[in-house]
Amino acid sequence: MTGAAAMARVNADRVVRLASEMIGCDTRNPPGGERPVVGPLQEMLGALGAEVEIVEPEAGRPSVLATIGAGKVPTLMINGHIDVVPAVESEWSSPPFRPEVRNGRLYGRGACDMKGGIAAALEGVWACRDAGVDIPATLVFHLVADEETGGRFGTEALLNAGLIRADAAVVPEPSELQVCVAERGALLVEVVVRGRAAHGSEPAVGRSAVADAARITSALHLADFGVAAHPLLGSPTCNVGTIHGGTSANIVASECRLRVDRRLLPGQTQTEALSSLRDLIDGAGEFDYSVEVLAFVEGSELDAGHPFVAQVQRAAGGAPVRGLSLGTDARFLRNQLHIPTVVYGPGSMSVAHAADEYVEVDDLVSAAKAFAALYASFTGCRQ
Repeated sequence: MTGAAAMARVNADRVVRLASEMIGCDTRNPPGGERPVVGPLQEMLGALGAEVEIVEPEAGRPSVLATIGAGKVPTLMINGHIDVVPAVESEWSSPPFRPEVRNGRLYGRGACDMKGGIAAALEGVWACRDAGVDIPATLVFHLVADEETGGRFGTEALLNAGLIRADAAVVPEPSELQVCVAERGALLVEVVVRGRAAHGSEPAVGRSAVADAARITSALHLADFGVAAHPLLGSPTCNVGTIHGGTSANIVASECRLRVDRRLLPGQTQTEALSSLRDLIDGAGEFDYSVEVLAFVEGSELDAGHPFVAQVQRAAGGAPVRGLSLGTDARFLRNQLHIPTVVYGPGSMSVAHAADEYVEVDDLVSAAKAFAALYASFTGCRQ
């Protein structure tokens, strides 16, 4: 009954206010600069009686670490990122860093991805306090920098510093209030195709890097990698996102560059993913080319039968299990630290990173209730 009591004390106005205070802080990445939101977070967490620490591995790239109920066993972690993607203000119907509620939706950059999720997780603590519910675990909040560009100055830095310890974790990224246990990885590469310049009036004398790049694009884009579909994530994908080549219409192009996004299933390594790309290119013809890796993100998953998954489902009113086609910081917790981790939060990835990003206020409230119920009931997740 403690969970029900805490859920009943979730305050819609308060969770909107918490989210709005964070949205009003411009933490665009790139260029990267999470400092504006640190002060408001320290105030919010301090009001909850948290012990707060700031970790700043690179100047201007702080993460906020907070502990509530230190010493209690077990430990439940909430990991959420405080950076947001850039916003083209001319594409928005209202300023992206001026939060606004319209028609039951909270608008602003980060409303969905993922300051709204952080607000819901914080409101869960407030609701427990208001209901007089003693949370039986230590709660640890890692509100981190740099997730949007890979996590090097955020969760990865905390991992490398040995600062992450928990029995289970929730990442409140937008999941449409479903419990996500698996996510795809990504390999981003630039393919440089080299040709031989010649006069444009005699294209057969040279070798067009643009023409070769077109053949490579046809081989890679929407390619079938011959891998069995994952039950929650489907099949790997490949997108040729950009192509730049040549110098003039009357010159046979001597160089062309492609940027490629190859999405991976859990367990696939960078070496395997790169090899599969090369095999497709080589199968399309003989080309003079090279491949540069721009970024690699591992896929990750938690067994859907793990007890923690069921715990979060119960707290969320029987929410279904699903996968994510993109990656989150959950991968560091699952893959490197073997911490049972789920992604659960308000909002939809379909509006994340978009102009007029928003989250439904009702979803913020529902997520906060789920967090309150989880905090009130979490006593470990042994299998």
